[in-house]
Amino acid sequence: MKQKITSDNSALFTIEHYYEQPTLCRATITVSKTLVNKFFDETAIALKDNVQAYGFQPGEVPVEYITKQYKINITEHLKEFFFKFGIVNFLFQEIRAQKLLVAGDPRLVDIVLEHDKDARFVFELSVFPAIALNEWKYFPFKAPNRKNYKDLDRQVEAFIQEEQKNLEKYTPDNGITIGDWVHFTVSIVDKEHSFLDERFVQNFWMKLGNEEVESHLRFLFMGRKKGDQFVVNNKGLQDYFSDQLRAAYNFKITIIDVVPHSYFCFDQFKDHFRVKTNKDMHKKLIEVFSYRNDVSQRLTMVEEAFKLLLSRHRFFAPNYLVLRQQKIILGAIQSNPDYNVYRKQKDFNFWIQQLAEKQVKETLLIDQLIYRENITVTNEDIVNYLNFDKRPRMREFVYFTLPDFKQYGQEVPLATHELSRVCAREKAINYVIHYLTKK
Repeated sequence: MKQKITSDNSALFTIEHYYEQPTLCRATITVSKTLVNKFFDETAIALKDNVQAYGFQPGEVPVEYITKQYKINITEHLKEFFFKFGIVNFLFQEIRAQKLLVAGDPRLVDIVLEHDKDARFVFELSVFPAIALNEWKYFPFKAPNRKNYKDLDRQVEAFIQEEQKNLEKYTPDNGITIGDWVHFTVSIVDKEHSFLDERFVQNFWMKLGNEEVESHLRFLFMGRKKGDQFVVNNKGLQDYFSDQLRAAYNFKITIIDVVPHSYFCFDQFKDHFRVKTNKDMHKKLIEVFSYRNDVSQRLTMVEEAFKLLLSRHRFFAPNYLVLRQQKIILGAIQSNPDYNVYRKQKDFNFWIQQLAEKQVKETLLIDQLIYRENITVTNEDIVNYLNFDKRPRMREFVYFTLPDFKQYGQEVPLATHELSRVCAREKAINYVIHYLTKK
């Protein structure tokens, strides 16, 4: 069975379903040849100052000559550029829009791009059969209790007071600084600052890291403020989207939002958990201060909620996906200094396999619940989610961790729709716990 879906975007999104084992969905994103040609020309223009040709003065080499002589180089450059600049965002947006229950991450299998032709980016998606959800809101659920140590209350009060002082010291006039998350749009403009295509504007988030090495990306945002709009020729952005050519695009940046690292925002915390009073907020904060057997009350609550849901919804996790998740888990554990100790434990591989299967099932189930309950993600939801990234203790409220936003140890832009995918899962498990613990 084949299904063709046309998106409102400038690109054409085509999905072909093959009902085999495992279930496969082939997604082809087509970029119009008009846009491809515009970027071929703009890339050639951006290369003029770096190209030397016999008979021409520096900077005066004709665009047609560069396009012809550097055709292969420009083609390979644009494959990477289009993929990172717009295709990833668009793919995750369409997966959500079409409510595809995708197991694991999309896999890029082919790119076809030539001058004066439509470009095609072909992905394979493992599509899991729809999970029939029961009336889970009425399942009996016993939430784990906190430890009744008075010292826990004092720790929470101390945390609240410290962050309130941080808020009082915060001066937004200083602009964006180290540790802040920045939400921005980016587009390509010509020398007159006119859009190459006004529809080709992309959304990203980025965290400003504190690495000692020079960062062109960090420098791009330091000191700027929400609402700022500017055009730059930035090596950091250029190299992130593609470092295969010494092209120098003009990037038009608009800063949409900023999540300051200077203070933890309790208003965003309340909004995230649907908490109205300070008393309830205090009670909620206790969840990451109260521990039993080195496990926080919050983590125990999430684990128990998933345990209940999975016990009432039986399905098998695809073996290939479990194996892929095992590799991810092992990769994370290997960076732990105690890895060799863990590896020598009896049944080590068995427990890694069990954990991988559990994580795969939890992700599939929560994605199905997102579609069933029509859970949507707004910019405010993402801001609330990133608020937890400011403090190590508060990160324990996050069950579904951020996508990887580092490249060679430095922070790089993160596609907004990729971030939204994880944020939706976090919002969904909070939604589940809200109803299961509702009195």
